[in-house]
Amino acid sequence: MQRDGAGRSTGLTTAWPLRAFDTSRQWRETLEAVAARAGVSRATVSRVVNGGAGVTEQLAARVRRAVDELGYVPNRAARALVTRRHDAVAVVIAEPETRVFTDPFFALQLRGISEELTARDAQLVLMLTRGDEDSERVGRYLAGGHVDGALVFSVHLDDPLPGLVRRTGLPAVFGGRPGDPAATPYVDCDNRGGARSAVRHLASLGRRRIAHISGPLDQTSAVDRLDGWRDITGAAGAGLDNAPDLLASGDFTPEGGARAMSTLLERRPDLDAVFAASDLTASGALWTLRDAGLRVPEDVAVVGFDDLRTVAQHTDPPLTTVRQDIEEMGRLMARSLLDAGEGVDRPGSPAPDGIVLPTTLVRRASA
Repeated sequence: MQRDGAGRSTGLTTAWPLRAFDTSRQWRETLEAVAARAGVSRATVSRVVNGGAGVTEQLAARVRRAVDELGYVPNRAARALVTRRHDAVAVVIAEPETRVFTDPFFALQLRGISEELTARDAQLVLMLTRGDEDSERVGRYLAGGHVDGALVFSVHLDDPLPGLVRRTGLPAVFGGRPGDPAATPYVDCDNRGGARSAVRHLASLGRRRIAHISGPLDQTSAVDRLDGWRDITGAAGAGLDNAPDLLASGDFTPEGGARAMSTLLERRPDLDAVFAASDLTASGALWTLRDAGLRVPEDVAVVGFDDLRTVAQHTDPPLTTVRQDIEEMGRLMARSLLDAGEGVDRPGSPAPDGIVLPTTLVRRASA
């Protein structure tokens, strides 16, 4: 028990002298214990533990056996001092919290990313941005040497984020085709082709006045889906109405879809089909159609995009939609970033500029 100068108890007990904790020193000493057990140098143990080259399989096996016998677990902080790797990846989503945590699209993409990072023993650092100030903050963090790379998605056309990421010099992979041609590599789905298949399907049902509710047109996915709608409705000889008043802007949300559907019905009460740029948008359009007393698909057929199962299978009626493999996109983003950092070139890895996954039409009751 400690006492003050007057002999009074201070209430503090000290069992050992306090000293600074040197993780790098402790790590070196533990490496030496493994080296002694394996009968090799500490440098050899370090190379084996950190995946370095220049060690024969026989020596590596001795080191691994010693590691198992001693129950050695590498210290991440100390290892980072030696390898300059942090085994951490920043996942940057250019959307506010209110969007990210309510849209199941982001949950699916994060699940795919998380699965791949976990399998490779890497940590996920989630960062969200709501404007230029947030982008600058993210840029400073990435430049600070806290992570080994960045996965960036939901980027808008005027967003400074791709340029900030590029200036850090960190490896990065983008989710979705970025508007900045220098922002590569990326992983995306065939948005334009998927939109074409949706509109072709509606036309095959005999629908001729096919409206489109777009996503936010400062994102390339929304622009590509709009272009796909135009490809089919504007094709010579298709016999489809392609008047400008059949297009309304949405924002990939149910509320935006409901508002856009109201606008379309005011302009074109004779429309007989709607291609919505996302499942959430389509769900809002269905609310408005039901409130207007219109039957789906008898009066108006509806097709969405994404195939978010928690949405598409539970609308009334269940939603015909274009499926993109959102989880696989996340896995590919993480895998390509980690492979690049390890110098791995796997068959089927994204090309230097990116990879585009196919889409498929999933038919349900709405069209």
